[in-house]
Amino acid sequence: MTDSWATFGADLHIDPTGAAGLRAGLMDALREAVRTGRLAPGTRLPSSRTLAADLGMARNTVADAYAELVAEGWLTARQGSGTRVAPRAEPRPVATTTPRSRTVRRRPAYSLMPGSPDLSTFPRSDWLKAARRALTAAPNDAFGYGDPHGRIELRTVLAGYLARARGVYADPERIVICSGFVHGLMLMGKVLRQRRVREVAVESYGLDMHWELLADAGLRTPCLPLDGLGSRTGELAGMRGVGAVLLTPAHQFPTGVPLHPDRRAAAVDWARGTGGLILEDDYDGEFRYDRQPVGALQGLDPERVVYLGTSSKSLAPGLRLAWMVLPRGLAGAVAEAKGQVDWVSSTLDQLTLAEFIESGAYDRHVRSMRLRYRRRRDQLVAALAERAPALRVSGIAAGLHAVVELPEGTERAVIQAAAWQGLALEGLARFRHKDAAAEAGSDALVISYGAPTDSAWAGTLEALCRVLP
Repeated sequence: MTDSWATFGADLHIDPTGAAGLRAGLMDALREAVRTGRLAPGTRLPSSRTLAADLGMARNTVADAYAELVAEGWLTARQGSGTRVAPRAEPRPVATTTPRSRTVRRRPAYSLMPGSPDLSTFPRSDWLKAARRALTAAPNDAFGYGDPHGRIELRTVLAGYLARARGVYADPERIVICSGFVHGLMLMGKVLRQRRVREVAVESYGLDMHWELLADAGLRTPCLPLDGLGSRTGELAGMRGVGAVLLTPAHQFPTGVPLHPDRRAAAVDWARGTGGLILEDDYDGEFRYDRQPVGALQGLDPERVVYLGTSSKSLAPGLRLAWMVLPRGLAGAVAEAKGQVDWVSSTLDQLTLAEFIESGAYDRHVRSMRLRYRRRRDQLVAALAERAPALRVSGIAAGLHAVVELPEGTERAVIQAAAWQGLALEGLARFRHKDAAAEAGSDALVISYGAPTDSAWAGTLEALCRVLP
């Protein structure tokens, strides 16, 4: 069996059979990465401790592999300079025949694409302990098809946690477990259409996937203007056909602007006055760095706000666990839209998450990640201040990404230059609604400082600074 690992800009394909085999597999993978040019001469490799943590193996295994490759001449190791790929005079073999050409897309060496946390930090040991406790205590009916609302154990624990951490009014009977924010939005689109809603206002910058999901449900998505105080919710009153609005009030994606208190109040006033609904996407509301997290909008009016939260940023998107806190009259309709049985969210994963939160492990993990991401943010800001002092960085009070503003007309060129350097970047224009006008001076990069592993972070930051104007 072969495991594929992506670390410090190279994919390593390692055979994990036995300790000696693991060391040999790592050596073979590093030789192949050097031979094919994926690790260029002079590239600094991560420390044995860091690489061992990323690959989930013993530090001595990595240290032994490094030492043998130094002896063979593949790597060099000098005090104060670390371990690097050795200069090699060996030419690459040239094919004697010319096969039919085809375009080969290489995976970027580095990535700052938004949308993912640092997956290497998933709390495997604590999660495994919680899973064992949950499985031991699970009642027999947990192995059945399941309630479409989700397991009552998880809904009960979530109600307490969300009230404490996010200021959400969350009775367990008003919570529906789903398999991610997208799944929750699909369910809401179906329910809104059944209730004769025809338009859902969206922010002028966001994810087109969300707008397309609503469109697939037969809903139009007019966009709400956005400025330095967040979405201009006061303009909802003039949007006559709108029956709901999708907002990211704690940390607007992608601009990073929190919704101003006056505009929060305006959104709630609109919903009360018209009978409309606010769909609150609280995708990374737990990660605020300079003061206490802004409470959820749902606390202002639980009967007019649908709160959608997820474990995708706090833990990992692969868990496929999210939750909706619904107005009293909507919980049944959403559960009905989900189906007669819970076929999308693993019962055992729900029970494990309930135990993980109840034990305090979730709080400890979030606190740890908050400190980790704050350090990353500070390192990004410091590097830009030193290497590109003319560029302004915004949206950094919370979340896992920052916005780096560029000189007008340079966004596309910077992204193309980054691609040539093996760095994947995303520009602000990618998130603009098709009906939103491009404003002068809106060229920018949306930089995810949360996703790279520790071993990849320094190289990623250096690659970014090289391509900035």
